[in-house]
Amino acid sequence: MSIPPSIPYVGGGAHIPVTTTFTIEGYRIVQYLGVVRGLIVRSPTISQGILGGLKSIIGGRIGAYTDMCEQTRQQAYDLLIQHALAVGANAVLGFRYDASEIGGKTASATEVLCYGTAVTIVPEQAAPGT
Repeated sequence: MSIPPSIPYVGGGAHIPVTTTFTIEGYRIVQYLGVVRGLIVRSPTISQGILGGLKSIIGGRIGAYTDMCEQTRQQAYDLLIQHALAVGANAVLGFRYDASEIGGKTASATEVLCYGTAVTIVPEQAAPGT
């Protein structure tokens, strides 16, 4: 089976199609396996907090926070893929990210959740005579 276009997976291990849509052209869904998710909660390191605080005073892109957020999203995505494979899926549809802040001003962390519907897909049969 060829892999349809999906969000690039840079983690180690398996690669399965992941899409924000609820269908994958050229494939049909044969089994819905339920919601799968990846959840990570991270807080900035002391140095990221100091650099981020200084940068927020003068304005501009906060690279330390951007890097932390991107790593967190990737880790949540990797967990989603692991969860999908554990339930026997070969694709994830309806993929979404959600993030929220946990804690207050003195101690905060960011929760990143990604989720979707785990499914089993197979290629659609070609019409006879084509």
